[in-house]
Amino acid sequence: MSRHQNLLTGLLLSFAIVLCSAIYWPGLSGGFVFDDFPNIVDNQGVQPEHATIASLARAALSSPSSELKRPLSSLTFAANYLAVGHDPYWYKVTNLALHLANGILVFLLSLQVLACTLPFASLRRRHVASLAVAAAWMLLPINLTAVLYVVQRMESLANVFVLAGLIAYIANRRRGRTPWAMTTLCAATVLGTLAKETAVMLPLYALVAEFTILRSNESPMPQGTKRALVIFYLAVLVLPGAIGAVWLLPKVLDPQTWLSRDFGLQERLLSELRVVASYVQWTLVPTPHALSFYHDDFKPSISLLTPWTTLASGLFIGSLAVAAWAARAKYPLQSFGIGLFLASNLLTATVLPLELIYEHRNYFPSVGLLFAVAPWLCALPQRQEHDPALPLARYALMAGLLVLWGAQTAITAQAWGEPLRLAAELAWRATDSPRAQYELGRTYVIYSRYDPASPYTPLAYAPLERSAAIPGSTILAEQALIFFNSRLHRPIEAAWWGSMQRKMLARPAGVQDESSLEALSRCLIDQRCDLPVDRLKATFDAAMHQPHPSPRLMAIYGDFAWNALDDRPLALSLLGRAVDGAPGEAAYLITLARMHLALGQFYEAGSLVSRLGTLNHAGSLDTDIDKLRQQLAHASTIDDGE
Repeated sequence: MSRHQNLLTGLLLSFAIVLCSAIYWPGLSGGFVFDDFPNIVDNQGVQPEHATIASLARAALSSPSSELKRPLSSLTFAANYLAVGHDPYWYKVTNLALHLANGILVFLLSLQVLACTLPFASLRRRHVASLAVAAAWMLLPINLTAVLYVVQRMESLANVFVLAGLIAYIANRRRGRTPWAMTTLCAATVLGTLAKETAVMLPLYALVAEFTILRSNESPMPQGTKRALVIFYLAVLVLPGAIGAVWLLPKVLDPQTWLSRDFGLQERLLSELRVVASYVQWTLVPTPHALSFYHDDFKPSISLLTPWTTLASGLFIGSLAVAAWAARAKYPLQSFGIGLFLASNLLTATVLPLELIYEHRNYFPSVGLLFAVAPWLCALPQRQEHDPALPLARYALMAGLLVLWGAQTAITAQAWGEPLRLAAELAWRATDSPRAQYELGRTYVIYSRYDPASPYTPLAYAPLERSAAIPGSTILAEQALIFFNSRLHRPIEAAWWGSMQRKMLARPAGVQDESSLEALSRCLIDQRCDLPVDRLKATFDAAMHQPHPSPRLMAIYGDFAWNALDDRPLALSLLGRAVDGAPGEAAYLITLARMHLALGQFYEAGSLVSRLGTLNHAGSLDTDIDKLRQQLAHASTIDDGE
């Protein structure tokens, strides 16, 4: 390709990056939302005072989102904190930079894919099509939450390695450097998984490439290469998949696993048929009400015909899979794109007991959908010396879609730039979502500054009470109402306590329920709220009525029993059960050790400190262990003196 063409391509890609930055820029001034709080704002682990090995190790292992802790993502949050403190603007700037870097990687991946599938198309047309795919992907409204929702940096960071790994794999396989392809794929998978577990699917994406775009690139494939690839995929895909299934299946088949959800395994599998089918529409032809951020108003499927769209969605997805397999020889690019989309939903849309819908889960699958439609929209020839019909109409449609996607992303980014505007927008998009209504009420509470004369104060009650009344809602709204009236020194309605207790008796406490109880408990203990202790204890007891309360709930109740009820035996019992339920959670061991120290039970405290040593990875617990040992030594000295 000529230097002039390379320069033009670089300028157009730069223009796409500048345009994407301009569209997202208004949203950078917004605040933290939803899961940003437990993962970043309230997570002391990612708020180091200094960049020491111990503090960074503590940050890397501090994520409450996953048992694998997602250390690379947590380290980037810690780096943001060290640089700028808790200013969400710079956290979002970092997210945007990652998104733009991924846009460049999508462009490079598209170049590799088109070189495999359409070598007879001119370099100019392949570059133009790759620019269109990259620009479209950067502007897709469904990808907005991976940029402006700070905690979803986990997703965008993981996909830096996924995209880079897939590019390296395809490029090396095209050139016959199969050992290098395998090596780079393994390295990218490991690094990506340290950011988020979804990157573990990278070998499957590479296998999809083998069956579609690479199958005709090396014909016939040497027997040695074929044998090496079979062994490689057995080692990195089949064997780990089998081990994972053996480890996971007993959990997902256990009804106890699903107690905190309003659906079971069967309902999840049926519901995800509708969800994945919806993702196709939300990606390519999105509407504001579809991309509502909060999807807790989604009703799970009960059977294939309840609702009927479950069966229709299943047939649609099945048809996509069959078409992708049947078209792999004649239309490898479309086959590859559909294969990527379906493969990338296997982890999050099958048996894992996750929430049913999250828009950011399409950050990588949307690349596949664009590959599937790009040849038609960009009027690329599917055969040598084949002139596509109606090229101008296709170019116009592609341009129209780019305008639609960019405009919708721009409108939504504007809303994300101001907390109250965002809360009102999302509450309008999802009128039946308990979370959306709660967030609107909570934002009014924040804006009121707990001033009875504030114009925002009376506005807070309606959305919070609406949220509390929606079937299946958590106790977030009741907690906010109680907290608000307490801070305003207004009477707290008994109905709010009663509603919380009924919900806790009806189903196991989820993460949001636990956080609500913790917020009320800490407000009471810190003497910021004048709450009836007996009412809060009754709510804790209702939550503990469930057969398998979580370790976190027991730890929160234990803290309440120690500091508010002055019930030492109950507090020790609850923290002991929390430690037994989550032996790898250092915070519970530390709290229990401090309780034993306060009671003069030095042997028990010393035993717990020894256990902490086994969890002290890279010195992450040095400070806590040193303090406990100093307290033990001091207490022992006093005890000996007496």
